[in-house]
Amino acid sequence: MESRPESPQPQGAPCWVAMFYRPAAGSWRTAAQSPHRSPVLYALGEMTRAVRARGDEVTVALWGPKDGAWHRYDAPQPRTAVHRPDPEPSPGEPATLAERMTGRRHQVLMAGLTNAGLYDLSPEDDTTVQTLVERLDEAAVRRVAHWLATAGGAR
Repeated sequence: MESRPESPQPQGAPCWVAMFYRPAAGSWRTAAQSPHRSPVLYALGEMTRAVRARGDEVTVALWGPKDGAWHRYDAPQPRTAVHRPDPEPSPGEPATLAERMTGRRHQVLMAGLTNAGLYDLSPEDDTTVQTLVERLDEAAVRRVAHWLATAGGAR
């Protein structure tokens, strides 16, 4: 196990600084710097993911102001993602939420057309319904279905 030297204190007025250890050079490098902590933590996370994606080990140091001077803070610990498999859809059930919502919008429009007295739809009508389903959100589809039901009730 190779030993790493302690991160050197950054120069200048205290602000938030993320430093990475470069094993090839045996040195520390400033990777992100800001007067605010959030952008430095964000950059730290993104750079850590990039380095790990290459298969390299990551050693970081987080420096920031405390009582007007530099202070080394513990770097945030990486969170391990817990894999939760998606439940298997039952037979005949759409696989994703988007598919279910598309099916629901289609069902609402078809019900509105039925309430308006339109039972026998042509292939062109089916295409038009599908286009509306794909382009409108659920609230707009419900509004159109309401108009159709109201028009069907006025006959």
